[in-house]
Amino acid sequence: MALVLNDRVKETSTTTGTGDFTLAGAVTDFESFNSGIGTGNTTYYAIVNPNKDEWEVGLGTLSASTTLQRTTIISSSNSDAAVTFTSGTKDVFCTLPALKSVVKDASDNTNFADDEKIIFGTGTDLEIFHDTTGGGTDNIIQTPNVSHNLRLKSDSILLQARNGSSLASFSNGGTATLAYAGNAKISTTNTGVQTTGTVNINGAYTFPTSDGTTNQILETNGSGTLSFVDKPAAGASEGFAVAMAIAL
Repeated sequence: MALVLNDRVKETSTTTGTGDFTLAGAVTDFESFNSGIGTGNTTYYAIVNPNKDEWEVGLGTLSASTTLQRTTIISSSNSDAAVTFTSGTKDVFCTLPALKSVVKDASDNTNFADDEKIIFGTGTDLEIFHDTTGGGTDNIIQTPNVSHNLRLKSDSILLQARNGSSLASFSNGGTATLAYAGNAKISTTNTGVQTTGTVNINGAYTFPTSDGTTNQILETNGSGTLSFVDKPAAGASEGFAVAMAIAL
């Protein structure tokens, strides 16, 4: 079952009451719901009983070739509830309700209200929306279907702050970079990674930002700072210091 819209789909009906409508055939120069929408599909419909002030717009299901179920009422002459249609020949046609349409405003922008979603795929595969539920103000791109991946495909991807400063960048066959306050801090290279600034391990100790001199070793002050110092003189203390240097 799919939502289907089509032009020039219009039939007549003499059905009364609030139940399903039996369609009586296409109006001249129009096509039937069965031809234009297809049995088993849903569509937006309008029903009008001329000169009776009876009208209804809703989402319907063509459950059989000549049977239109009035699934959801969107607006109507009965305070937006299902209309109890009286006798007469009604016009039943496919329409696009204003509530379900997307239009551009005076600034030529396409408007979506808070929490309204753009949905891609028949299985709710991808959603884009502005989320205010629970007092939040998040802009969300998500894949509700847990079996699906979200892929961004490009040879260059840039993540930027509103002021244009870099957050992260990724290049196909090149460097991937993470930034802090717009300044690159860690980047990939063809042989590994390159950092800018200090390297802190688990908040426990910080490596120096520059190399020592020949034969110097790393020493800790016991408070998280490592520094290069001269290797001790020969003897037991030298062996211990060398062992510590190798361990680090």
